[in-house]
Amino acid sequence: MIEFQTVKKVYESKKQTVEALKGISLTVDKGDIFGVVGYSGAGKSTLIRLVNLLERPTGGQVLVGGKALTDLKPKELRAEKKKIGMIFQHFNLLNSKNVFDNVAMPLVLSGFPKKEIKQRVEELLEFVGLAGKAKNYPDQLSGGQKQRIGIARALATNPSILLCDEATSALDPQTTSDVLQLLKKINKEYNITILLITHEMAVIREICNKVAVMENGLVVEQGSVLDVFSNPQTETARKFVRTVIHDEVPQSFLNTLKDEQPIIWKINFVGATSGKPLLSTIAKKFDVDLNVLSANISEVQETPFGNLIIEVTGDKQEIEKAFQYIEAQEIMIQEVKVNG
Repeated sequence: MIEFQTVKKVYESKKQTVEALKGISLTVDKGDIFGVVGYSGAGKSTLIRLVNLLERPTGGQVLVGGKALTDLKPKELRAEKKKIGMIFQHFNLLNSKNVFDNVAMPLVLSGFPKKEIKQRVEELLEFVGLAGKAKNYPDQLSGGQKQRIGIARALATNPSILLCDEATSALDPQTTSDVLQLLKKINKEYNITILLITHEMAVIREICNKVAVMENGLVVEQGSVLDVFSNPQTETARKFVRTVIHDEVPQSFLNTLKDEQPIIWKINFVGATSGKPLLSTIAKKFDVDLNVLSANISEVQETPFGNLIIEVTGDKQEIEKAFQYIEAQEIMIQEVKVNG
């Protein structure tokens, strides 16, 4: 559906040259809710703006539905752009127009008949839960309502792709959750592919099925959300995951342990392994003592996911046997290095 092929973007001025994207390759499949996460300056906003040619690539290609938009003639390009909706961080509504006219604008610009415009706008306002707000003006709406109007407007021309540029970062947590649930509904009921960028890993966890982690104009990690959450491979990904899943014990707490060089294990549980009585089994099978330092369980893509951090004491051979036993259960386990 959307394919970035070694895409580069360079901004040049008299004083400096900024390489915003350094050869990005990504594929967003039809039906995906694909999230791109990164800190400010990572290049994620530039990336999403290439899809509808708000920015043009300096090198490489962006294919949408198998077509490179930069190769199309103006009339063909206009037709393709109608298939791409976009919602923005700060809503981008016209305060001088009421809700109905804001949603209707893409249809008016495309020359739709007034009867069709009325029918489509009413349908969309009902869909986003704002059927009674058609005559209101943006200044009369809450932030969440404004974003719903922005979403309705983005859906006006029946797009097959929806781009979300930090669509929830200006909203409070409850409103953010409501908007994300609406996006999931759009993906499911309208079969619209969604590409969103965010700096919040909680957003990725709540609605995305795939994620790419960006840093300094590069994709440093990508995969299913479950894979990245359960086993992040890069330090940047680990930092993002820790914002929503706390898997570290404070050093101050570790310093209180009696053993000067404690053996600490971090165990990750995914799916069916979350329900296994692992600790009681280990205690019965091996001559070791277990001290739970931290434990939590969450849900990623409707799959239980959790982690457990324990201190292990006992005979070294028994500890090694216990470690190997856990590995044999196809449970992710690693020893945590403790600073002195």
